[in-house]
Amino acid sequence: METGIRQGFSTASDAREAVRELAAALQQSDLGLVLFFCSPDYDLDQLASEMNRAFATVQVVGCTTAGEIGANGYRERGLVGVSFAVSAARAVVGYCDHLERFEAADGHALADRLRFELEDQAPQANPQNTFGFLITDGLSLHAEMVARTVKEALGRIQIFGGSAGDGMNFKQTHVFAGGSFRSSRAVLVLATTALPFTVFKTEHLVATEERCVITRACPTQRLVHEINGLPATEEFARLAGVPVAELTPQHFAAVPLAVVIGGQTYIRAVQEVNADKSVTFFCAIEEGVVLRVARGVRLVENLMEAFARIEAEIGPTQLVLACDCMLRRMEIVEKQLEQRVGEIFREHHTVGFNTYGEVYDGIHINQTLTGIAFGARPAEVERG
Repeated sequence: METGIRQGFSTASDAREAVRELAAALQQSDLGLVLFFCSPDYDLDQLASEMNRAFATVQVVGCTTAGEIGANGYRERGLVGVSFAVSAARAVVGYCDHLERFEAADGHALADRLRFELEDQAPQANPQNTFGFLITDGLSLHAEMVARTVKEALGRIQIFGGSAGDGMNFKQTHVFAGGSFRSSRAVLVLATTALPFTVFKTEHLVATEERCVITRACPTQRLVHEINGLPATEEFARLAGVPVAELTPQHFAAVPLAVVIGGQTYIRAVQEVNADKSVTFFCAIEEGVVLRVARGVRLVENLMEAFARIEAEIGPTQLVLACDCMLRRMEIVEKQLEQRVGEIFREHHTVGFNTYGEVYDGIHINQTLTGIAFGARPAEVERG
């Protein structure tokens, strides 16, 4: 049965061969949009050239990752993607470069322009049948402002997304749009569809009653210098229950901090600790913010429950487009849960990538799985 949505992957290390394999899986009639997520280890110039050749007349958006999610769950050093026929989703694409100069007006202008373009192509578009997908350079330090301003302009249209990754290197991330990879770029896809869908987030982290206060910080650099009036590295090590010298990325994943807003938990995770005793976070944090120590519980069960809620709302999923934090993946690997999580992803037709930060409805967060799930048209369910 032709649904207008296809997905594919390649584990080939050569960019030319990887794109050839991906394109063979994604090609379909009336193709309107291709999304892809790739290892930063590829020759990105060659990958861009091959993608442009394979999808010469199609809108293509993608990024480098901290890991890919494909047919069998988590992947590394590969290429995954999904394609939409115009009959499944009509989409428009726009992007902003030079995020170091990004201002609120730029986010508003981008979202407004795409909304008008989409309404011109699809007059039936409205907040109930339209969604936004946002990818931002994961090291630009501007994901918060981009997400917030785009959401302000889109109003009731829901958005989700993630920040491009660079494996565990944290050197340079790349976003693909307009035929090329660029750093310091954010790209927005705005699409309308007749398919049932839901934008979601889930995290297996529970905020405890243990609290801490950010007492000195530089939000524009995502740096926290003091927690509870003490050097941030020392106080975070105390919260983690280990000496400073023994802090590892595994502790960053195990001891996230959370802000609770309106009963919703939003995670703020540590990226690295610095020689000057400051801590770099994956999100900006303001001075005076009260954070609660969070602990992970029942990761697999939480994921299963999230998909159960999704299917109760829209029926069986034909695609889940997922942005999953690299720290979640790190915990999953540490606890040897890759096979079970991979089975759940495969069962729900999940494609996506591991991120340096996630977006849910205009808020930039960490250690969370965000995404969009698509169901089948009622007629397709009946035929199935």
